Amino acid sequence: MGVGSEKTSSTTKGVYKEETDNALKAPLNVDAMLSKKVGHATAERATWGRRLEFVLASVGYAVGLGNVWRFPYLCYRSGGGAFLIPYFLMLFLCGIPLLFMEFAIGQYTRLGPVHALATICPLFKGVGIATVVISFVLCTYYNVLMSWALYYFFNSFRAILPWQSCNNTWNAVGNCSSGFPGNATHLQSASQQYFDHRLLEITNGIEDAGGLRWELFGILILAWVIVYLCIFKGVKSTGKVVYFTATFPYFILFALLINNVQLPGAKNGMFYFLKPKWSKLLEVQVWVNAAAQVFNSIGIGFGSMISMASYNKFNNNILRDTLIVSLANSATSILAGFVIFSAIGYMAHIHNLPVDNIATDGPGLVFVVYPEVFSTMPLPQLWAPLFFFMLLCLGLDSQFAMVEVAVTSIIDSFGPKVLRVLKRQEVIVLAVCVMGFLLGIPHITKGGMYVFQLMDHYTAVVSLMFLSFFEVIAVCWVFGLRRMTIMIKRMLGKAPNIYFRSCWMVFSPVLVLCILISSIIQYTPARYGKSYTYPVWAEVVGWGISLVSIVWIPLGALQEICTNKGSLLQRIKTAVTPTIELDPVNHLPAEQSEDTPESVSLFIITPL
Repeated sequence: MGVGSEKTSSTTKGVYKEETDNALKAPLNVDAMLSKKVGHATAERATWGRRLEFVLASVGYAVGLGNVWRFPYLCYRSGGGAFLIPYFLMLFLCGIPLLFMEFAIGQYTRLGPVHALATICPLFKGVGIATVVISFVLCTYYNVLMSWALYYFFNSFRAILPWQSCNNTWNAVGNCSSGFPGNATHLQSASQQYFDHRLLEITNGIEDAGGLRWELFGILILAWVIVYLCIFKGVKSTGKVVYFTATFPYFILFALLINNVQLPGAKNGMFYFLKPKWSKLLEVQVWVNAAAQVFNSIGIGFGSMISMASYNKFNNNILRDTLIVSLANSATSILAGFVIFSAIGYMAHIHNLPVDNIATDGPGLVFVVYPEVFSTMPLPQLWAPLFFFMLLCLGLDSQFAMVEVAVTSIIDSFGPKVLRVLKRQEVIVLAVCVMGFLLGIPHITKGGMYVFQLMDHYTAVVSLMFLSFFEVIAVCWVFGLRRMTIMIKRMLGKAPNIYFRSCWMVFSPVLVLCILISSIIQYTPARYGKSYTYPVWAEVVGWGISLVSIVWIPLGALQEICTNKGSLLQRIKTAVTPTIELDPVNHLPAEQSEDTPESVSLFIITPL
C-alpha cells in the first residue's frame, strides 16, 4: 500500500544504478531526482508560496486551545512553578528533537505521513496510517469546540451578556449564584449553568443521548464551511489564511494581559501560577502530564508536521523553523498562563475566595471561568467577542492541519484513481470535511459532552502515547541515527549536532518509553467533572476508539512480513530495511570535485 511495500526488479535496479552513477557527473536537480525515486506525488506536489507561510502554519497548528486552558490548568494542578521544570525538560529532550525529526522526514521524502513512514521503516508503516487516523478522529470532535466558540461569539454582542445573571429561563434559580459559589457545593455559577443548560442542554449521562441541539447543528455546519473555504485550494489557500489566524491571537492575548494585570488581585493569581510546590516533583503523574502537554501542544505523533513539511522546498532550513515553532509554542503557553491566572486572581479577589477554588478543569476554564470574568470587567461587550474570536482563530489553525493530513494522505496514496472519479482536489477536501461533520454529530446531542470527553481522553492521551513511542522507535532506532544524520546533511549542508544525535539515540526513546509505562501503570478511567463516572460499556467503547488508530501498527507489521519472501528471519530483515538507503558504491567519498555535489552520493531510493 505504501512506498515501503513496493519491490524492485533486478533490471530496474541496474538501470537505476546507471542513472545514479551518471548523476555524479551532472549538476544536482533535487526535484527531478525525488520525482523519479519517491513517486508521482512528489513530481506534482505543490509548495508553500513563502517560507513564512510554512512557519506560520506550523506555529498556528502547534498553538491552539491547549495553550489557553490545558497548560495553565496542568500547571495549577501540578505544583505551579514546579511544573515548569519537567515541562521544559521534556521540551528540550523530546519536543524539539522529535519536531526536527518529523520536519526532516516530511521535507526529505516530500510525502504525507503514511508513505513517509513506510519509506523510513516498512515494518512500522502502520504508524503512518495510525497518525492519519488519530488526526482525523481528533478533527471530528475538535471542530465541536469551534462551534461552541462561535455560539459564545454570536451571543456576546448583547447589551447584557446572557451568562451574567440567574434570571433566565435555563437557570435553576434555587442553586444559581451570580458569582463563583466557592465551597458552597449546592450552588452553581450563572456561567456554569449557561454552559450546561443553555449551550449543551446536558443530560445526566452518556446513556441518555437526548436529542440534537439544532442550534449547534447549524453552527457546526458553519464551522466546517469555514474550514473548507480556508483549505480547499491546498497549501496555496491555507498559506494565505494563516497570516491572520496565526498572528491575531497574540494581539488579543497581549491586550488581555495588559488589561488583566491592572485588576485588583491579579498579582495573587500570577504568583500562584509561578509559585513552586517542590513536593509535586516526586509525583510521577506530574512528569507524565508535562510530557503529554509537550506532545499534544507541538503535535508530535499526529502526522500533521510531517504533512506540512512535505510541501517545503528540499533545502529549506528546518532547523531554524523547528526552533521558531517549538519556542513560540512554549512562549505562548507561558503568556496564556499569565493571562488566565491574572484573571483568576481577579475573580478570587472579587468573590473573596482562595485562588485554588476558581480554576476549572477541561473546556470549563475557557467556556465557564472566562465568561464569568468578562461579566465583571469594564467593557465586557468588547472583550467577550474578541476573546471568543481569538479562540476561533486558535482552533482553526489546528483544524486546518489535521484535515490537511487526511487530504494529503488520500492524494499521496490514491491521487490518480480518486481524481478520475472526483475530478478536482477541491472535491476531495469537501468529501473529507463532510465525513468529519457527520462523525461530529454525536457530540452535539444533549448528551454529546460525555461523548466529547470520552473521545478526548482515549484519543489525545492513550492513543497518542502509543503512536509516539512506535514512531520514535521506527525512526531513531530502526531507521537509525546514521541515516538520519546523512539525510539532514543532504538537505541542510551540515550534520545535526551532538544535542540532536544524543536525544534521538538515547533520551527521547527512553523518556517516551518511561512515559508510556507510567501511563499504563497509573491509568485512570475517563471522568466528566468531579462526580460522573462512565459505565463499563462506555469504557469499552473508549478503548475501541483507541484501537481504531493503534490497531494499524500490528496490522501493518503483519502485512509487511507476510508479503515478503524467504524465512521468517529474512522477512523481518527485509521489513526493517528502509527503501531510503545509503548508496553502497558512492558512500560518502573522502574527496569530491568542485563540480560534484556531495548530496548526489548520499542516498538512493528504490523506484516504484
